[in-house]
Amino acid sequence: MSSVQTLPKVGWLHTTVGRKVVMALTGLFLMSFLVVHLAGNLLLLRGDGGAAFNAYAEFMSTNPFIRVLEILLFAGFVLHIYQGLYFILREKKSRPIGYARNAAHANTTLFARTMRISALVILLFLVVHLRHFFIEHRFLGTSLTMYDSCKLAFENPYYALFYVVSSVLLAFHLAHGFYSSFQTLGLVLNRRLERLIKLAGAAFAFLVPLGFAVIPLYFWIRTF
Repeated sequence: MSSVQTLPKVGWLHTTVGRKVVMALTGLFLMSFLVVHLAGNLLLLRGDGGAAFNAYAEFMSTNPFIRVLEILLFAGFVLHIYQGLYFILREKKSRPIGYARNAAHANTTLFARTMRISALVILLFLVVHLRHFFIEHRFLGTSLTMYDSCKLAFENPYYALFYVVSSVLLAFHLAHGFYSSFQTLGLVLNRRLERLIKLAGAAFAFLVPLGFAVIPLYFWIRTF
């Protein structure tokens, strides 16, 4: 009597397509967070001694609805980073050599080719940023206001430079990720929509990182 061997079922989320959809959805979610985060951070430039920014920081750290959103945001980051690391490691294992690799790169943009580098730098920046601001104020305790912490950090030329470089690489990451997310989700329905999405992606990838980069430059320049 013959027996039929049953292969283990692979969940859709563990397939390449499923993982890319998760990357796209979490990527778009994190992009929306960047807009809100930038809007709050730009209060640092109001010139009111930090009154508006400190009020914003207090609201963000005490409002119960925001605390729930923090959990969703953390989950979004974890999922996006996990899937990103999966694709980085998989690409490293299957990377072609010699002219085959060069031919593959010839068909991609600079932003696509630097996705791995930009992702790793952004991850490093995220760790440093959370340690310096979020963990310091939320869990370790400090006598400084959030505005004073930002001011002291951005007056340091090394931290300011690291922040600006990270913003540039964020621009590279967004330049590819914005359009790629819509493409993965099947939302690029025609050529006209494709042009609009690419235009919106280019504007987003330029303006949002520029806004983040301006903040440390503002404080650093004022030290002279």
